[in-house]
Amino acid sequence: MSDPNILAFRSPDAADTVAPSTSLGPGSDLQVVLAAWHEATNRLQQTHEALRNEVSRLTDELEVKNRELARQNRLADLGQMASHVAHEVRNGLAPLTLYLSLLHRKAGENAEIRSLLEKIDVCFTGVQSTVSDLLSFTSDRDPTCRSFAIADLITEVCESLGPQLSAQRIRADYSLCTDLSVYADRDMLRRALLNLLLNAVDAMPTGGTLWLATCDTGDGVDLEVADSGPGIESEPAKIFEPFFTTKSDGTGLGLAIVQRIADAHGGEVTAANCSVGGAAFTIHLPSRPLEAAA
Repeated sequence: MSDPNILAFRSPDAADTVAPSTSLGPGSDLQVVLAAWHEATNRLQQTHEALRNEVSRLTDELEVKNRELARQNRLADLGQMASHVAHEVRNGLAPLTLYLSLLHRKAGENAEIRSLLEKIDVCFTGVQSTVSDLLSFTSDRDPTCRSFAIADLITEVCESLGPQLSAQRIRADYSLCTDLSVYADRDMLRRALLNLLLNAVDAMPTGGTLWLATCDTGDGVDLEVADSGPGIESEPAKIFEPFFTTKSDGTGLGLAIVQRIADAHGGEVTAANCSVGGAAFTIHLPSRPLEAAA
């Protein structure tokens, strides 16, 4: 007969053994949790990258805005100074105009005196031109807009410069949309166009070609003035800074005035070197004012 105490220490049979399962099937709870954790980690990583890129973009945009604000503040200070100087100089020129007129009358037929007076007139005209540039640069008036044909304005300004173009052997080529109209301040746009043309003429002292073109861009009108001169040697954005000039006798306000006029119309002016040589300036006038007026 078997001893019952021995049964207590008997090793169990294979049939009596129940071992816990240690394998994880595809649908086990732990694997689901790990997959969800991995997916959440990936999403957080993507969100982190997106936020980092957005912060970088906003930082760059803030730097641009800060530079633009600093530029606007600098322009405001320059404008106040230039306006004061221009008014003082113009007040001093008024009596000089009268005195020169009297001297011309008294000179009579004296060739030597008349020659000297003509030289004084040239210098006097240069000073008046500088004063006009200063006053135009400091003018903050809003545009008085109306609709007009842009081709007519271009033709008018070019005809006024006809003798100078002929004297310098400069040929003008046109590519104008005759039925294209703009809604803008005609006098302000005329001044901007004249400044661009005078810059182009100065860039071609020994002759060349002047190109003028207009086109409908869908969201506005582009007016381009290009020349066959040496091109832009400085950084394109820098040439629009007030008082920046590469000319020995320039005021550095011509292109700054062009930019101010473009800004006043909600547009912009850009500059670039042409692939065939020379420089091209483009004034873009948006169509929004025209649509609002209609």
